[in-house]
Amino acid sequence: MKWNWQQENWPNFGWDKGTLDDLEAQFLHQAGVLLGALKHVSDDEKTTLIVELISTEALKTSEIEGEILNRNSVQSSIRKNFGLDEANLYIPPAEQGIAEMMVDLYRSFNEPLSHDRLFRWHEMLMKERHDLSDVGLYRTHEDAMQIVSGAAYDPTIHFEAPPSRHVHDGMRQFIDWFTESAPGGRAPLPALTRSGIAHLYFVCVHPFEDGNGRIGRAVSEKVLSQSLGQPALLAVSQTIQNGRKVYCQNLEQSNKRQEITPWLQYFAHTILETQRYSLQLIDFLIAKTRLYDRLRGQLNERQERSIIRMFREGLEGFKGGLSAENYISITGASRATTTRDLHDLVEKNALARTGKRRYKRYWLNMGTGKLDYETSAS
Repeated sequence: MKWNWQQENWPNFGWDKGTLDDLEAQFLHQAGVLLGALKHVSDDEKTTLIVELISTEALKTSEIEGEILNRNSVQSSIRKNFGLDEANLYIPPAEQGIAEMMVDLYRSFNEPLSHDRLFRWHEMLMKERHDLSDVGLYRTHEDAMQIVSGAAYDPTIHFEAPPSRHVHDGMRQFIDWFTESAPGGRAPLPALTRSGIAHLYFVCVHPFEDGNGRIGRAVSEKVLSQSLGQPALLAVSQTIQNGRKVYCQNLEQSNKRQEITPWLQYFAHTILETQRYSLQLIDFLIAKTRLYDRLRGQLNERQERSIIRMFREGLEGFKGGLSAENYISITGASRATTTRDLHDLVEKNALARTGKRRYKRYWLNMGTGKLDYETSAS
């Protein structure tokens, strides 16, 4: 069996353009809807949205690689990089590094991709990593770079990357392709097609000792932002992580051939799902503002604290809903006070209640009305 990079026509990928045309049109349409939705969000809420999406992407792109990071530390580092937080808190190197890379990606989306940019991203990601011989450089070791699973005595090889001696030439070709396929380049490609190729192409070259998946996903997001002329505000890794097994299967099936239509179809659907998630988050932020406006001056300090804590859980909310025990833990209230507070929040339509007795749970009452974003975007 030959890997794709060992084949004669590498890296001349082939695909069926006709199967992607409708998906490309959907991407542009949904991008317009997102832009219209943002017009209904205040500057403060837009900042919240940006921090939320960037931190979610940072956390999930790391989680795909098996690295579980602290959300508060990642968000604090992102806010600090944007000049929004002056607190001088200690942030672990892994959280600090991924936050720096994601903020740089957001700020530099329209700048050309270069070896130096990739080296800086790698330095950020590998902050204080002493187990690697090449940090901020393409790999140079002689050992085969393999993606494996299973026991050491009987491993399954999912992919073997080109030898290190071929990486510089491979990355020079990749960056040339990236430049030529960009909007305004000699051979521009549609957004989803270019983004999917960029991700697959990059991880097949596998230029670094570690961090290739995270940087490869960042490169694919850079493509989407360049196609729109502004940061895409997407947490692509959120969607990928939700179906991580399918993602890995599609990557593995695509590293042995040059015809990549199935991969591009999978990746396009992933991006479209990610756009829908961003729209849901904007809905959530608008509903949050409306709820606060409606309840202003009506809640006691304990109730306000609990509502703030529930909103912090984001779209998914508390798993299984807020219980009386959760409320006691958040507020320090007695059980009798908790019962009164929760009953009052239901009466004020701040919370909706389900279940009875010990199965009683509470949910934010966000309402069901949605703004006509499509009209707003037109």
